[in-house]
Amino acid sequence: MDHLSALEAQSVYILREARSNLGKLGLLWSIGKDSTVLLWLAKKAFFGHSPFPFIHVDTSYKIPEMITYRDRVARELGLELIVHRNEAALASGMGPGAGRLECCKALKTDALADMTRTYGFEGLIVGVRRDEEGSRSKERVFSERGEDDRWDYANQPPELWGQFKTDFPRGRHIRVHPLLEWNEIDIWRYIEREGIPVIDLYFSRGGERYRSLGCAPCTGRVKSEASTVAEIVRELENTTESERAGRAQDREDAYAMQKLRKDGYM
Repeated sequence: MDHLSALEAQSVYILREARSNLGKLGLLWSIGKDSTVLLWLAKKAFFGHSPFPFIHVDTSYKIPEMITYRDRVARELGLELIVHRNEAALASGMGPGAGRLECCKALKTDALADMTRTYGFEGLIVGVRRDEEGSRSKERVFSERGEDDRWDYANQPPELWGQFKTDFPRGRHIRVHPLLEWNEIDIWRYIEREGIPVIDLYFSRGGERYRSLGCAPCTGRVKSEASTVAEIVRELENTTESERAGRAQDREDAYAMQKLRKDGYM
């Protein structure tokens, strides 16, 4: 079995284990490359039909093309799509001007916690990867959160030889991470192999492209001439620049993601 096939098989196994052993689950779809690969894997794992609803936590500040892509793909694939916002925070004027960490907490972390309670989800399937950012390297495939959604990153159980703890008490919130062992170039090679239709913001326009997608005020482009998936793969084989180099919150605070994720951010 080649490398990509082995990664695919492991992710499919994790999705099926989650379905078999956990309570009500939803799959977070950020519209980006990783969660779109996760969407593809979920449909593969369950023979073309995902048993999980797809959830988009919408800050109202996303790049407009992302919302257009989201709605088109959901319609074309017949996805059960939940879109959730922190309407109270938005009504109070919350936005990037309040500070990026404060904005992310209100419009992403708090919105995610509210969505989980509103729909009664006992667990969420999330497309994070260990190589993407430092705090994510501390994650486990099956990661228990506290009753307040907080993550105790300093006290994580071992996951050795592909053995995962799945016997959590009902009522506890579990995060499931089927892509932890993938890296960025694996994602793009898999997109190329499978012909997965990703949003075209990843492709070069005028010598720049998005490498990581988020809210419009906080996400910048990187210099690139890559206008196809194959060209992105070749570019990544030779780059030393961080994947999240265009994310403003990372520049604002080196530990921004760890602070956010400790409190329940995806």
